[in-house]
Amino acid sequence: MTARKVRIGLTQWHATTDIAANLGTALRSIAAAAADGADLVVLPENGLMLGTNSQMRAAALHEDADEVRELCRVAAAHEVAVVLGGMKNRTADGTFNSALVIDAAGTIAGRYDKMHLFDATLGGQSFEASSVERPGAGPVLLDLDGVRIGLTVCYDVRFPELFRALAGAGAEILLVPAAFVQATGAAHWHTLLRARAIENLAYVVAPATVHSPTTKYTDAFATYGHALAVSPWGEVLADLGEAAEAVRVLELDLDTVTSARAALPVLAGRRSAEEYGADPRLVSVVTRIPEGTR
Repeated sequence: MTARKVRIGLTQWHATTDIAANLGTALRSIAAAAADGADLVVLPENGLMLGTNSQMRAAALHEDADEVRELCRVAAAHEVAVVLGGMKNRTADGTFNSALVIDAAGTIAGRYDKMHLFDATLGGQSFEASSVERPGAGPVLLDLDGVRIGLTVCYDVRFPELFRALAGAGAEILLVPAAFVQATGAAHWHTLLRARAIENLAYVVAPATVHSPTTKYTDAFATYGHALAVSPWGEVLADLGEAAEAVRVLELDLDTVTSARAALPVLAGRRSAEEYGADPRLVSVVTRIPEGTR
């Protein structure tokens, strides 16, 4: 990685319940990104297994599972860091949706457990992530050769306070690996990711799963795709559309973050936690003056 620049592999694929096939796609994606000079490859949330709640709960993996070991082996073989953007991670403390950080030596360096769980009802379909996993306890930063990168997962994008905390702690790149529901993706995905980039004057990199490209396979729920990279000024740098399998490596110039934050110092303009935490003052007005009081 050259000074103040980092090359990140943005990935997208159609994930199914076939863990072996999904793993094969993940390995191909890592190899392709590494061959194009990536320093870091980011894989989508649920890229190793996407199914119903019960299927994903039953298929939760341990960090020492063969599939994770294989990801570590390939990362080491290509000497590239990898973020497995979110897997159902069975631990002694329960199951979490964990973004695993694998270094270029093939070692698991740490993890971020998704803090915000997607419990919603859309189009008559219920999404009950809390029936599968537990919420994580706090933010996590990745230091990649001196570049600070904030880790988030999918639904976290709707909670800007997490992104501001990461940016305030020095994050210049914010990762949002996702399996974003197609209905909300079409309405909100681009807007939310651009907003998080603009608010924090940071790069946003969001790998994604995508809906089935054929009627021969029915998804447990269709995901939106459109893996995205956004500049600190909110410009879309890459959009992988609805490709069933795609990789793109982008070179991100961190001096762009520095200059944007110097020109528009929103992070320096933040007020104290105590001030933001104070109860809002209420100012009451009436729209009509009662008769006889004029």
